[in-house]
Amino acid sequence: MRPGWLWPVLGLACTAGAAWALAREHRASFPPFVWPSEPPADCPFPASSDVAGILFTGVHSDYDFADTWYPSWAADGKLYSPFTDGRVFATESNSDGYTFAPEGCLGLFNCRQRQSVTGQAVMVGDDPLNLAVTSLGTTPADPYPYGGRYPCGSLVHRGIWYYGTYTLGPHGATRFGDTVYNWPWLGPLVGFRVSRDLGRTWQETPHTPAKPLFAESGLWGHPVKIGSPHFVDFGRDMEHSPDGKAYLVAHGAVLPDPRPRFANPSWITGDQVYLMRVTPSPETINDPAQYEFYAGRDAAGEPLWTRGLAGARPLVEWNDNMGCVTMTYDAPLRKFLMCVTDGGNTCSRMNTYVLESDRITGPWRLVTYMRHFGQQAYFANIPSKFIGADGRTAWLCYSANFAPDWNGEKIAANPPGSRYGLVLQEIRLLDGAGVAARRGAAAAPRAEAGARGWTRRPLTGPPPGE
Repeated sequence: MRPGWLWPVLGLACTAGAAWALAREHRASFPPFVWPSEPPADCPFPASSDVAGILFTGVHSDYDFADTWYPSWAADGKLYSPFTDGRVFATESNSDGYTFAPEGCLGLFNCRQRQSVTGQAVMVGDDPLNLAVTSLGTTPADPYPYGGRYPCGSLVHRGIWYYGTYTLGPHGATRFGDTVYNWPWLGPLVGFRVSRDLGRTWQETPHTPAKPLFAESGLWGHPVKIGSPHFVDFGRDMEHSPDGKAYLVAHGAVLPDPRPRFANPSWITGDQVYLMRVTPSPETINDPAQYEFYAGRDAAGEPLWTRGLAGARPLVEWNDNMGCVTMTYDAPLRKFLMCVTDGGNTCSRMNTYVLESDRITGPWRLVTYMRHFGQQAYFANIPSKFIGADGRTAWLCYSANFAPDWNGEKIAANPPGSRYGLVLQEIRLLDGAGVAARRGAAAAPRAEAGARGWTRRPLTGPPPGE
């Protein structure tokens, strides 16, 4: 189970809802290094020469909060994000739909159903190390017939916040054979709740987990295409959208699967990435007829779009090597950057890779394949607000190491600063010459033992090792 939560340290003063960082210095905690790219032999993406590697500068944040951060840069200059499974100061969120009876839990018999709770927060400031983070409260919602309901795509556009939730099942700790898995079923996107006052009050989606926006079902492990979508980050108030539409990417899978594996798709594993778009408004965001889906290419190589999910085709695919996906437009470089995490068995060491393209529909090239990044990093994204004027300096946002010792596998923090919470690592996007110049320089720092984590409240009690 999760350890006792610590109130902020390291020179942070706090109120009930905000952390005011007192001039945390931009000082490297480890020597800069280029993470070695180690793609598997069957990687379908050619290597990029424009963005050929990622250098970690050694500078990182230390926000001791909940996880699940997807910042959206609003017109007012602030970042708005969901969070869950932990605290932002006095506000606690837990997206698990079950709680334990005091005498323990035997399957479902001694467990009690409850509503899933997701949180929302605002981050103020221009310095990633010195953000004032304020909780805007939490919102309960029904996850059933699934076991949990979690945040996904989040967008603030023209003062309106669109906040998506998706479902997971069957339980936070599901045993199959000799392995305990974390939420091995990826359920569907339920829909989007809407706030017209930047997160103070909400209008719930008209859809339910049993009757979701795109009428998909993930029960009994049935694959979905649009389970956990995330809005493409087009900059402040979506300023770089090519047509005023909001675009979303989502990971999923289909049948038949040539290489089926248990827990695929899950919240962190999948086979394909899908792309869809909609003109955002409170009237359209929950109307499936308003969405268009990427449907492949015509004979001339131009992208096709379709109104029905049935006609959607993968934007990219790599069987058993895809998972949670986000995308950011790097305006100075005029590049789209896609972050993908393959979560292994959902609670093991995880692999994160970055792709780049000149167009949102591809073709996509490999920037780097970071084996065992975190060593268990997930929900990786690159907030556009913190991309430098040259397009090469940026900050990688993620959470890590929620299950540091499940199934007897010891997880450590690598690079240093990786933790359960809100992590921001300063990075440099190098071209081929930059990678070559760094070759032979400082190697990756040794993983830190004793990674701190949280079990995400499993149904069947603590997993092996706890």
